[in-house]
Amino acid sequence: MNETLMRLIEANRAYAESGGFCGNVSEKRREETASAQKPYAVIVTCSDSRVIPEAIFSAGIGELFVIRTAGNVIGASETASILYAVRHLHTDTVVILGHTCCGAVNAALHGEFEGAVGVVTKRIKNAVGDETDPYRACVKNVRQGVADAEEALCGAGVTVVGAIYDIQSGKVAILDN
Repeated sequence: MNETLMRLIEANRAYAESGGFCGNVSEKRREETASAQKPYAVIVTCSDSRVIPEAIFSAGIGELFVIRTAGNVIGASETASILYAVRHLHTDTVVILGHTCCGAVNAALHGEFEGAVGVVTKRIKNAVGDETDPYRACVKNVRQGVADAEEALCGAGVTVVGAIYDIQSGKVAILDN
């Protein structure tokens, strides 16, 4: 496990135990990062309002490069954003962060494929296949995101991991590869 993942795990432990947010969002920090950013990790996560990466990982301004999309699916825009963070900001760790009780995963499990939302739910359904258990489907969807990110990065020396955030406990579990 690399240093960045250990930092994220420790920060999440502190958050889950305290329930508080301790990221630096001060005026001084805004001034320090106004001309440049150097995030230590990329977090690709769901747009769900209960999932707040900066709080979950006790991070402040300039520490995380967060990409949010319903169901944490990775399409062309998300891939381009990951590549930007890796190539231009020199971030070497990417976390695909799913979560419990995901509405997009639930919609895919219940066959909601019509209209614009179908773009997301069809991708999730392809990732989860015949899985019917919401938690296991979430894990499969995250694993697909990891595979998609790894393919896009094709040997760039970047650590890509999957993780699940439990919206009730506040804890993040890193998935085994």
